[in-house]
Amino acid sequence: MTTHRIDLVGKHVRIREFTPDDLDDVHRIVGDERVTSHLAFDARTRDEASAMLNGTLERAQLEPRSEYYLAVTPKGESPSDEVVGFARLGFAGVQAAKLGYAIAADHQGRGYATDTVRTMLELAFGPLQRHRVSAAIGPENKASHAVVQRIGFTREGVLRDHVFTNSAWRDSVLYSLLADEWTALQA
Repeated sequence: MTTHRIDLVGKHVRIREFTPDDLDDVHRIVGDERVTSHLAFDARTRDEASAMLNGTLERAQLEPRSEYYLAVTPKGESPSDEVVGFARLGFAGVQAAKLGYAIAADHQGRGYATDTVRTMLELAFGPLQRHRVSAAIGPENKASHAVVQRIGFTREGVLRDHVFTNSAWRDSVLYSLLADEWTALQA
């Protein structure tokens, strides 16, 4: 089985494969309602975070891969291998991917989300040769709307009752970016 280990470097973040040692950091993120209130799942217990991480590690070994679920760590003057977020490209359709990402509440507002999205798009439209990347964002997640709009995504519309989270159905606002748009934005 051939594995393609991912290690990407952005302006503010390093994006790498998860390891079993990341459990405490993962739980700190996915167990925090300040973060998960904007995601498509509820806050997770440590056992649930462990199961999530184990599933991610198993799927990373599949060939071909159906997703790239990656750890986000800070880069800079005092780099750390602490996981401060995650990003996911899940393959869907023909040459398409769904993008998801989250940054730990205590690390928000530092440009990590924007840099993570840009770096993941370089992977998607570069080596992975995707034609389209979409992102479905909760209507109340103003910061995430700003991130994708700043990068150049187009708002396509609203997916009604798209996810069931926090004991209620929630809409998602759908955004997309096409490969030729990404190329034009990089020129």
